[in-house]
Amino acid sequence: MSPVLAGALQLLALVVALGLSYRPLGDHMAKVYSSEKHYRPEKWIYKAIGANPNVEMRWPAYLRGVLAFSAVSVLFLYLLQRVQGSLPGSLGFVSIDPDQAFNTAASFVANTNWQSYYGEQAMGHVVQTGGLAVQNFVSAAVGIAVAVALVRGFARSRTGELGNFWADLVRGTVRILLPIAVIGALVLVACGAIQNFAGIHEVGQFMGGTQQWNGGAVASQEVIKELGTNGGGYFNANSAHPFENPNGLSNLFEIYLILVIPFALTRTFGRMVGSLKQGYAILATMATIWVGFTALMMWTEFAHHGPAFDLAGGAMEGKETRFGIGGSSIFAVATTLTSTGAVNSFHSSYTGFGGGITMLGMQLGEIAPGGVGSGLYGMLIMAVIAVFIAGLMVGRTPEYLGKKIGTREIKFAACYILITPALVLCFTAASFVLDTPSHSMTNSGAHGFSEVLYAYTSGANNNGSAFAGLNADTQWFNSTIGIAMLLGRFLPMVFVLALAGSLAEQMPVPETAGTLRTEKPLFTGLLVGTIMIITGLTYFPALALGPLAEGLAA
Repeated sequence: MSPVLAGALQLLALVVALGLSYRPLGDHMAKVYSSEKHYRPEKWIYKAIGANPNVEMRWPAYLRGVLAFSAVSVLFLYLLQRVQGSLPGSLGFVSIDPDQAFNTAASFVANTNWQSYYGEQAMGHVVQTGGLAVQNFVSAAVGIAVAVALVRGFARSRTGELGNFWADLVRGTVRILLPIAVIGALVLVACGAIQNFAGIHEVGQFMGGTQQWNGGAVASQEVIKELGTNGGGYFNANSAHPFENPNGLSNLFEIYLILVIPFALTRTFGRMVGSLKQGYAILATMATIWVGFTALMMWTEFAHHGPAFDLAGGAMEGKETRFGIGGSSIFAVATTLTSTGAVNSFHSSYTGFGGGITMLGMQLGEIAPGGVGSGLYGMLIMAVIAVFIAGLMVGRTPEYLGKKIGTREIKFAACYILITPALVLCFTAASFVLDTPSHSMTNSGAHGFSEVLYAYTSGANNNGSAFAGLNADTQWFNSTIGIAMLLGRFLPMVFVLALAGSLAEQMPVPETAGTLRTEKPLFTGLLVGTIMIITGLTYFPALALGPLAEGLAA
């Protein structure tokens, strides 16, 4: 079987699996966030944290819940790393330095999982399971909660109430993420991923010396790392490591985990707003971009030239032979079009255009299908922008799902789409003005520029992957990328919840003959065009200095 055909069949199998999961999972999540019933374990949690899950919150109260919970999480994870040397199960590792501890705490709480350290050489079992793995669950649940709050803003009228953050957080964790993670961990163990609490041990000879590895609860952390679109791996090689991702079957299953909740949330959205067709329109937009990016990535990596490429079957540098170009390309697009950041190959080794595709996927805002929760609310913000543009073209007040998009709403949406590019471009520019950051680049020229641009794109968009050629374990990068991750995660949430509150207060607008039909293919095309134009106008100059220049020079 040719490598191209193998890649196409993997993509087809993935589409079928996602299609079979779409309806049951989407409907289940809609029921979870619409239910008034509380399970007994959930009641214990509410009692422990002193929360009343039956109290409805307006958007400022909902936002305070998000920020308070996240602030406590950052502090807890930071302190846990700082005292690691005194904890049992530390495997002899010392406590983490302050700047690294801050960067890691910010990273995992912000659902970014950027890692500027070697996991197998820095973090013991307690920090991995009691700190990082816990944040993989709750940070994902926070993202879904904010998305659901925005959906309620569209679905409700004449009220500013968006639900209860604590109830949404607990339900998302207990009823959605935990059950799927338990089943998924068993699948990964069956595929060969390790799951233990073993210490450091020798595994054989390597270039004349002994090679040592430590064990860990890898399968359970791997599954929530992908399912919650987190991305932080137990080992530095991440999902390219055979302990995390043993074979082609586990690779395809991990890609499925990355995509299944973000795609299924579009059906949840359709259910909650009372129109499945609206959910299908958002799904079609996400799927169009995802399939297009995947096809383009596979073409750039398979379009080999020269005898070395002919013998390898394509651009195999930086890729695992057990996955091949097809499995690596599908994974790379899935992880950068979502906020996952896990890697099964090294993006720095991709062709110039291939590396640019991974970067562009993040710069779109990771909305196709995007992160767990963040992909849906990011796409809905883009839908608001697209509706506004359409309204300007026909000279009428724009409406979306029966709600008018006025001055206040469009200001919130505009602020949302400006925050992340400002963080990426300003921090990238500052890194080249100063002397110290440039010494961290392994490469010079266009590829060296891409390393830094990719790092801040990944951090501010809460992705967490890296070009792998940049030494980011410095005070400058640890601090600035940590700041970019926190601001890139929580500032957009401010405007998402403010928009949700504004929409929930409105009276529904009756549909007329002039109302834009947002469930039609025409709107899907408009939305795709809006996303590409906004991203292109924002990032094209920076991309021209990095991956485009490198690709054209190849």
